[in-house]
Amino acid sequence: MKLIVAYIQPHKLNDVKQALYAAGVHKMSVTNALGCGQQKGFHETYRGVDIEVNLLKKVRLEIAVNDGFVQPTVDAIVEGARTGNIGDGKILILDLSRCIRIRTGEEGNEAIG
Repeated sequence: MKLIVAYIQPHKLNDVKQALYAAGVHKMSVTNALGCGQQKGFHETYRGVDIEVNLLKKVRLEIAVNDGFVQPTVDAIVEGARTGNIGDGKILILDLSRCIRIRTGEEGNEAIG
């Protein structure tokens, strides 16, 4: 079992969701996030004051998958999120030691579904 965490551009969320659905991945958690990486933000002038905006809007996806779905999930995220520009995002893959479905008490691979 793996936990896939992806940070993507907000405007690419629908493209990523469609690619995930096509790959057979339907369960995910989506949250708004702020962050910066290689982009390093940008400068903006507001009422004559120079402001450095270095925390940019991102979307965080969390997807728990069984081992057989790791590569199709990663491929779908890359397909939906890639623009070829700096700031497309990152994918992190973490080992998931335990998963429990609260409703039924199922554990492990059965709990992920």
